[in-house]
Amino acid sequence: MACFLVPAAEAVVTTIISKTIKSKENPDGTLTVGGKIKWLNSMLWGGSALLAFEHLWHGEIVPWFPFLTSAGDSEAMSEVLHEMSTVGVTMALLVTFIWVGMVIVTATVEKRAVSPVSDSDGGTA
Repeated sequence: MACFLVPAAEAVVTTIISKTIKSKENPDGTLTVGGKIKWLNSMLWGGSALLAFEHLWHGEIVPWFPFLTSAGDSEAMSEVLHEMSTVGVTMALLVTFIWVGMVIVTATVEKRAVSPVSDSDGGTA
């Protein structure tokens, strides 16, 4: 019903953060923190757009106010709020945790690329 609104709200926040930071790629090819936030931003917007399309396809979103077919009924609206607080929050957290994993892996790879490689006799190359 409206579970996509929670990741979309997080996407709005990440958009504001990334616009504030105005990230650019560093001269050495590594991404700045702002560049990595853009990853999260893209993941959230993309997922929210797909979910919104799916809800539109199933007739749960309409092009007139109040836009959600269940928003007109107070009983159905409580179901919408429950779905947002359970499914929507879970989806937003899952995407964020996956992004954190991506950032950790990237930081590890970048650190290995910068550290000197040692050869078999214990010296550095």
